[in-house]
Amino acid sequence: MEEAKTRVMVVTPHPDDAEIGAGGTIASWVKQGREVILVVCTNGDKGSSDPNMTSERLPQIRHQEQMEAAKILGVGEVIFLDYPDGGLEDTPAFRGELVRLIRKYRPDVVMTTDPYRKYIWHRDHRITGIVTLDAVYPYARDRFCYPEHIAEGLEPHRVKEVYLWGSEEPDIHIDVSDTFDIKIAALSCHASQVGQYMKDFGPRIKERAEKTGQSQGVPLAEAFRRIEIMF
Repeated sequence: MEEAKTRVMVVTPHPDDAEIGAGGTIASWVKQGREVILVVCTNGDKGSSDPNMTSERLPQIRHQEQMEAAKILGVGEVIFLDYPDGGLEDTPAFRGELVRLIRKYRPDVVMTTDPYRKYIWHRDHRITGIVTLDAVYPYARDRFCYPEHIAEGLEPHRVKEVYLWGSEEPDIHIDVSDTFDIKIAALSCHASQVGQYMKDFGPRIKERAEKTGQSQGVPLAEAFRRIEIMF
């Protein structure tokens, strides 16, 4: 696959999850010439312990933070689905939104969270991963699934690869040594989430990237489970 012609769709549960899980890889792929579209499933309206914050104000703040972070990563377009934080469900409507976006933007690669973890995992992460995988295969591919899209001029589309971050059984590691600082800069934009913790959180993320890179002989890496769609 020619990298310069590759289009990537990143489907993230909340603002900031993509930066944590795949920020270095996203920045690296952008540098290689790949086009990246970011789909943010929830508005993050529950993501605060500040007693002076409200669920009405928080989405506006997190939208702006996500736009700033996406600019640093080099993301070409950000799409907000604006489901409530903690409110994602595996429904035909949610799946249909993702199918529609896949058919509209026609990505070669889709990235999202790995829903199949043994340990505790935010429900929105599990649902995002499951619904995204279903949207990729078979729904976006099959003409008679969501036929209303055909009337809009959106033809079926077959995604070639899926990359899952947060996997307990990764099988591919990507060198992010040259883009790790971009990842951290983008993550730092999410001040409502990591602002007061970044002094400790940043080194922990770097330590994890160093550990991941050790097995590959590179300074810093991110790990994914890769699924190739063969049919």
